[in-house]
Amino acid sequence: MEERGIAQFDFVYVIGDAYVDHPSFGHAIISRLLEAHGYTVGIISQPDWRDKKSIELYGEPRLAFLVTGGNMDSMVNHYSVSKRLREKDAFTPGGVMGKRPDYATVVYGNLIRQSYKKTPILIGGVEASLRRLGHYDYWSNKVRRSILLDSGADILMYGMGERSILALAEALDSKIAAEDITFVEGTVYKTRKKEDIYDAVFLPDFETIRQDKESYAKSFYTQYCNTDPFSGKRLAEEYPNQVYVVQNPPSKPLTRQELDDVYQLPYQRTYHPSYEPLGGVEAISEVKFSLTSNRGCFGGCSFCALTFHQGRIVQSRSQESLIREAEILTKEKDFKGYIHDVGGPTANFRFPACEKQLQKGVCPKKQCLFPEPCKHLRADHRDYLSLLRKLRSLPGVKKVFIRSGIRFDYLLADSDRTFLKELCEHHVSGQLKVAPEHISDNVLQYMGKPKASVYHQFVREYQAMNQKLGKKQYLVPYLMSSHPGSTLQEAVELAEFLRELGYMPQQVQDFYPTPSTISTCMYYTGLDPRTMKPVYVAHNPHEKAMQRALIQYRDPKNYNLVKEALQKTGRQDLIGYDKNCLIRPRKWAEASKGQEGGNRAARGGKEGRKPGTEKNVLGQRREVKGKRKTIRNVHKRKTNR
Repeated sequence: MEERGIAQFDFVYVIGDAYVDHPSFGHAIISRLLEAHGYTVGIISQPDWRDKKSIELYGEPRLAFLVTGGNMDSMVNHYSVSKRLREKDAFTPGGVMGKRPDYATVVYGNLIRQSYKKTPILIGGVEASLRRLGHYDYWSNKVRRSILLDSGADILMYGMGERSILALAEALDSKIAAEDITFVEGTVYKTRKKEDIYDAVFLPDFETIRQDKESYAKSFYTQYCNTDPFSGKRLAEEYPNQVYVVQNPPSKPLTRQELDDVYQLPYQRTYHPSYEPLGGVEAISEVKFSLTSNRGCFGGCSFCALTFHQGRIVQSRSQESLIREAEILTKEKDFKGYIHDVGGPTANFRFPACEKQLQKGVCPKKQCLFPEPCKHLRADHRDYLSLLRKLRSLPGVKKVFIRSGIRFDYLLADSDRTFLKELCEHHVSGQLKVAPEHISDNVLQYMGKPKASVYHQFVREYQAMNQKLGKKQYLVPYLMSSHPGSTLQEAVELAEFLRELGYMPQQVQDFYPTPSTISTCMYYTGLDPRTMKPVYVAHNPHEKAMQRALIQYRDPKNYNLVKEALQKTGRQDLIGYDKNCLIRPRKWAEASKGQEGGNRAARGGKEGRKPGTEKNVLGQRREVKGKRKTIRNVHKRKTNR
């Protein structure tokens, strides 16, 4: 500050992540954008929330405090779907856990209020965006208030905040009081003056949605249908004591030039050098040699919060902008010749789904790809192909990968298979990861994903193309267990699919009820908000464990869970020695637990054992706590297996 002649910052930005000055991090974009428009910004990264002096480092900012929980919701960052604390935090120096609090945005906002009673506080980022109105919180298992109220902030920015932060900065710089800034798109404010809320849809009040799940589902779907910047309405939610939380319509999407300008700001493209002795920040490794080519997604997956955050209208950068950034990457000293990704939420989306979206917005209650591709869908990969070809030809570039995922249904909707050919020929390294998520059409309907037949068609075409090119490359499907609508029967159906595929996933994602998704609404209410019809939800942890185990039925430690699931569903026909069976019968199943039990069962009992093999099979015996315990020593042998 002294070197730059800054006596007082315009904004002090409190962030839950380590400070990484890279455009994949929201705090980097917002701070660089403000700086480019003449404002000064001081960043306080991961302050000690137990000490209010930690946010007093720069004193009071001239205009406002900015607060974000980080690139992830702090609760998702901290806890697995089973609510167990994660072992490391990729957004913290050295991966250390515990450098940010639970519900970080709320805690930081209240911490600031202890020292600065009147200074405006503006909150934003994923955590604030997805909790902007009353919402179900999985970790506390209750409906929580708008994060705007709980944090003590004055204004909340939701979605991609470039337009809203500049409008707010200009208003504050013009001496407009924070409580009077009620007109900025992409923001949420609070008021006691109902008469000042104009042209708004009033949602059920908070007490009603807190107590009645049907009202919650209806309220959520109203919000979901008003996320479009062209057709979205202003929404208002009443709280006790006549407090209203008002959500203004979303910000308009950035033009291609505006998006290019954002990505051409002078980022340092790495973490702050003070983190080097601590081991650096792991999260940068995922994005350092990747290119963000688009934002927004019209895929419409029910379990994804992108509709609520980035919206459904795809915005993309120009090829020239992306090539300039790629040339910068090739000059990095640790660049090995590989661009890890060229994409975004969905890699092969480069423009809005249809022509009308930039004038009239998206269809509120219809999806572009689900259940079938819309007849107005513009499925065209030519621009993306052209971009990839130019990137491949850059000096120093050996390979360009696509890691952020492609929509195979969108690929198939394009009648030209040139993209599939070049994808297999140039952009896959042995394995292509895709996300069918499930194989049951009933579950896929709830997920907002295409029918299983679409995935099967893609598999056939992918295999045929690789065969034509003389390549041995495989598909790695991402699968999800326990999504609303999935019973044990559907989980068994998925296991049978994997049996036919001859593949057992090493990783399985249990459905995670994160804030503000259709799937989370179904999980909490037991209703599909699109139809208000009941939907089956697996809440019992044991049933969820069985659904997960069925996907990894070959793992010996899952034997008992798989057997129980097959018995409960009346599918004992899948227990046996036939090639179509999932598991074999074993006599020690009841006694075996965990992985040791799985190893025992692979051999069976003493009956029928050949003379002279007992020593090899059972190994040695020893006394444990006064009782005989059999320790089976399983050797890798080419014979007697």
